[in-house]
Amino acid sequence: GAASAPANLPSCLCALRNRPEGKVLETVGVFEAPKQHGKYETGQLFLHSVFGYRGIVLFPWQARLYDRDVASPVAEKSENVAGHGSKEVKGKTHTYYQVLIDARDCPHISQRSQTEAVTFLANHDDSRALYAIPGLDYVSHEDILPYSSTDQVPIQHELFERFLMYDQTKVPPFVARDTLCAWQEKNHPWLELSDVHRETTENIRVTVIPFYMGMREAQNSHVYWWRYCIRLENLDSEVVQLRERHWRIFSLSGTLETVRGRGVVGREPVLSKEQPAFQYSSHVSLQASSGHMWGTFRFERPDGSHFDVRIPPFSLESNKDEKTPPSGLHW
Repeated sequence: GAASAPANLPSCLCALRNRPEGKVLETVGVFEAPKQHGKYETGQLFLHSVFGYRGIVLFPWQARLYDRDVASPVAEKSENVAGHGSKEVKGKTHTYYQVLIDARDCPHISQRSQTEAVTFLANHDDSRALYAIPGLDYVSHEDILPYSSTDQVPIQHELFERFLMYDQTKVPPFVARDTLCAWQEKNHPWLELSDVHRETTENIRVTVIPFYMGMREAQNSHVYWWRYCIRLENLDSEVVQLRERHWRIFSLSGTLETVRGRGVVGREPVLSKEQPAFQYSSHVSLQASSGHMWGTFRFERPDGSHFDVRIPPFSLESNKDEKTPPSGLHW
């Protein structure tokens, strides 16, 4: 039988369909009880609790979550690279998932998120150093609202049938193909996030996930690349708008760079009760194998007043023992 739904959810999961005669709700599947313990398996269908898209779990991994909102038992004062005293933050293990997003839902989340692609360094030297695989995201365990479906192809994504196959004897009834296992094995140093950083200022929570992307040789020097994914969440009911970003980027080579600019990725997102979150990815390169980033986002309230929200300091580390560069869909 169907698992009972969480108290705040209907037992039946419906999706909005645009039809010429108007919007229609269609049954997509049946909600299951979210897992309090253990991990979701490859092939688990879910609804994203913040962005509302349908997705499917490709594989889980363990990350270290550094949450600056949770005080350590011993809040030691220590000078960090940001030059201000800060308490030592202990990382705790947390489950994240690599997922596929349903292509039908991407247009509906584009105002709130730029999560629809994961970028890689191309594994051959050309001028376009980055390429993207659309419809991939990283999802925290608590963001997953699991459901089941009788549909054999419940998620529309170009990689769905390349990575997964239907097996009605299994629960969930989608199992990894060899191509998914090979892709995960080949790319996991660049896909698997290891550290997640989180800090809340005036009810605005900033989560940063850095990823090492690899090293390139250019003009007789080495350039190291990272991608970082940032989620901004408004935990309050007051509407706020992001106006400016202010970054400090410290490289192990000894340089300290300051970056100021309007908004993020060309946007100045509004965070409201109806749309409380915004997520985007960006890139940074250093001429050293490691460094640090930190900074602030300036937000504006409806009355015109401004306040700064801290971006938690995070380190940029390279995989010293890298053997092969990341590769996309070339098996």
